Amino acid sequence: MKFTCEKYLLSLAVATAGRAAMPKNPVPALEGLLIEAVRDIRVTGYDLKKGIYTTFEGDVSQAGSIVLNARLFGDIVRKLPDGVVTISADENNMARITCGNADFSIMGTPAEDYPELPSMDYSSSLSLPQGILAHMIAETSFAVSDNESRPVYTGALVEVKNDVITMVAVDGYRLALRREPVEKCDVDSCRFIVPGTTLADLEKICMSPEEPVRVTLGSKHVSFSVGDTVLISRLLEGDFLDYRKTVPAEFPISVQVNRTDFVRCAERVSLIIDDRAKNPLRCRFGQEELTVHCVTPLGRAEDSCPVVGDGGDLVIGFNNSYLLDALKAAPGDVLRVNLGSGTSPCVLTPEDGGDSFLYMILPVRLRAGD
Repeated sequence: MKFTCEKYLLSLAVATAGRAAMPKNPVPALEGLLIEAVRDIRVTGYDLKKGIYTTFEGDVSQAGSIVLNARLFGDIVRKLPDGVVTISADENNMARITCGNADFSIMGTPAEDYPELPSMDYSSSLSLPQGILAHMIAETSFAVSDNESRPVYTGALVEVKNDVITMVAVDGYRLALRREPVEKCDVDSCRFIVPGTTLADLEKICMSPEEPVRVTLGSKHVSFSVGDTVLISRLLEGDFLDYRKTVPAEFPISVQVNRTDFVRCAERVSLIIDDRAKNPLRCRFGQEELTVHCVTPLGRAEDSCPVVGDGGDLVIGFNNSYLLDALKAAPGDVLRVNLGSGTSPCVLTPEDGGDSFLYMILPVRLRAGD
């Protein structure tokens, strides 16, 4: 095998596919990246749960393939000088990497030892702009659970119905929902659960906001085609929370608040919160005013910001991190804060009453000293 290519293209491909390489595995091939040179160059990473492969242009003088350690190869490529890179491999799987005055020789693994990516049994497909999908992921992923005892919640539910895509994440303390129209879809409805780690990688791959992402759904896997890159992931199985029944249908209290004002107010009061004690924020929703108060072993803090409406002097407590995560993710300058009581969920929705996003945060029970 022998080919030459631009260092920038190689570096980007290695970084992208390297997200799926499996570190510290006793099988050397699984720690590596599969480098294939035929007409173009293709770099593949696969950790048996998700695989990423990306293709780019190069000058192939001798076709072939080899597996190179992802960490070592990635470090070498990043440190190479800018310019044209030449990579060759002999029959003993010794790879040589040269660029300018830099010259490396590293041992590889036969390509035959690399596991095959799962084949997709096509079920349905849809497409939407990369920018929209990346925003949906960023604005819901904070609520994906990291509790492996409930695997189904370590991913996000994706629903497609009537040319609208909905993404939902829940971790037992909060729920995040984002909804957007779909450009193209060949089914009336479908639903599947994508691992959170897959969505995190996908968000980083979506670098051209206006270009489309093609989503292809199979029975056990889903693939995302982003330009010259394809991400294939195993789907999570299990019964996801019925979020429609979980979110209260009516709220006796609803006020409007400037999102930035609420964030800054909560951040200032949170300065005295000790990470170990995790004292809650006490929020009082009054007539045209929201007051945020907190008492901790470090001291006390209070701040306020204006609201539109009357909160009836309702007092409710929140974990400051959960509240701030939702406020920072919400894609709106003004939010509608919907409340029931001091022990029922708080739901953030768009000011205009639309359904493009919804964030639900469970309250913290307040004690006399809080």
